[in-house]
Amino acid sequence: MHTLGDASYSGPPFRLTSRSIVMSESLAAPEKNFALDFVERNRQALALLSDSVFYFGELGMQEHRSAQLMSGILEEHGFAVERGISGFPTGFMATYGKGSPVIALHTEYDANPSNSQKAGVAEPAEITPSAPGHCEGHNVNAAVLVSAALALRHAMERFKIPGTLRVFGAPAEEQLISRPYFVRDGYFDDVDVAFHDHISSDLRTDYGLMQSAMVSATFTFRGESAHAAVAPWKGRDALDAVVLMDMGVAQYREHMMPTMSAQRVITNGGEQPNVIPAKAAVWWYFRDVNAEGARKLFDQAKKIAQGAALMTNTEVEVEVMAAVWPSRGNQVMAEAVQRNIEAIGLPSWTEEEQSFALALQKKAGVKEEGLRRRPAPLSGPSKQGSSSNDSGDVSWKVPMVRVQFPANVPGISYHHWAAGAALATSIAHKGGLAGAKALAASVLDFLRDPALVAAAKEGFRREIGEMSYRPLLPEGQKPPVELNAVAMAKFRPLMEAHYVRERPVFRV
Repeated sequence: MHTLGDASYSGPPFRLTSRSIVMSESLAAPEKNFALDFVERNRQALALLSDSVFYFGELGMQEHRSAQLMSGILEEHGFAVERGISGFPTGFMATYGKGSPVIALHTEYDANPSNSQKAGVAEPAEITPSAPGHCEGHNVNAAVLVSAALALRHAMERFKIPGTLRVFGAPAEEQLISRPYFVRDGYFDDVDVAFHDHISSDLRTDYGLMQSAMVSATFTFRGESAHAAVAPWKGRDALDAVVLMDMGVAQYREHMMPTMSAQRVITNGGEQPNVIPAKAAVWWYFRDVNAEGARKLFDQAKKIAQGAALMTNTEVEVEVMAAVWPSRGNQVMAEAVQRNIEAIGLPSWTEEEQSFALALQKKAGVKEEGLRRRPAPLSGPSKQGSSSNDSGDVSWKVPMVRVQFPANVPGISYHHWAAGAALATSIAHKGGLAGAKALAASVLDFLRDPALVAAAKEGFRREIGEMSYRPLLPEGQKPPVELNAVAMAKFRPLMEAHYVRERPVFRV
């Protein structure tokens, strides 16, 4: 069994005791030097925050400890924190400064179900059996966001830099829920530019259309129970309706555009075989490369569901959980970020870190290439992917760029056990450090240069052209605040034994 550091938590493994990233002369502006030095000096706090959120392992809409820790640290450093924004108990907005430009930083911190994985172990190994866990890396996203925001806040005070920072904690990205609500409710109305940070296996950024639009909805069928062996004719089988809807969507796939896709999971299939289910439910994701296509696919699915209900003499209730536009990146902002990425460079990986990455790649059956040594060049527009992210709505409201950082191993797919194996190791800590530096340096460029902000906004107008943004969310839609509450109530007491007890402390 190949391991990296101590897989049982006793503080961040591979404590970063020396500068892990060589700085370029192009980062010599005093405010940048200050911000980057702040991140570097607080590298232990960044690692501790990342690991804390990793071991919380909280599912979407239930990220109470993660959100409280993040927002509490920001509040301690002078940010004015508004919690519960747009009706999300685990969402927040932290504000520092005043005046223009108004710059938003936003990210997510939720885990996935049944993705518990021990850090530093290059084979499947659950921390808590069947429990939620981080197998995408949103725990590192959280640490990068907070570290960069604090570096910026103190640089703004030290160098008397005008402007407003808005730091958003966005719950339930895995369910693609929160940010369309934030946009709908006006939180981005006066924002000039926005930055999103997300884990990767590289230090990179992109521009153009990056991801797909999506509508997430539950279909709940209701019938009548009966004894399935004695008097099935007295029942109206809700599960039959779920199955028929599944068959209907499967038949319709032949007629979907090649850019469309649909995924589903049955969330309620009945209780036991001899009782005809009076209630059954299925949860669907409908995607396309544009918002209109996703909406049309959803509309067709509703017709299929109505047909399934008609055939089974049941009723169907449709509830939209989330609806997002495709994510896009602004070219002017991406070019500015790329300059900082190239100046910062990738971390210097140790032989042991490279060895662990190779072992993990071998076990996962992907190309054995180790950890990357050079940043990816900026090329674009990017090739639009089939995944989705709820930051998409932000990117159609204001110019936005995504800063991606090398906190995971190349070739490893998200939501797979192997994607969690490096997330509380020195690989994630070093990669997050690079991400926080790239994010802070890039935001400073826009705080310092009104012409750069104006260029990003002008480029944004050209990029979206005649497209007019309007939320896909139904009018009056409220967040599903009880989502995942039962699962977290079950697993949280079992997971608490592995929590990090030391609180991260960022020092000026």
